[in-house]
Amino acid sequence: MEGIIGAIFSLFFGGFFILWFIIVSGSVVFSIFSVVFWVLMIVDVCKREFPKKDDKLVWTLVVVLAGIVGSLVYYFMIVRAAKKNK
Repeated sequence: MEGIIGAIFSLFFGGFFILWFIIVSGSVVFSIFSVVFWVLMIVDVCKREFPKKDDKLVWTLVVVLAGIVGSLVYYFMIVRAAKKNK
């Protein structure tokens, strides 16, 4: 009986460790991807020519201050729209 209980506990805690490792690894990969994407969007804002003078300042503030959410908004509203218009 003790062998069965030990096997159950080892499977449970071994599975828990694997699940924890997957979650932590996924979080690290997502964080790295988010920072790289954020920096790429900041660079794109700085290089892009906007029709109005103040648009560059506004988008820079949105991307820098709002982080990944601002980067996603900028990407879908400006970068992707520019690619469709080409």
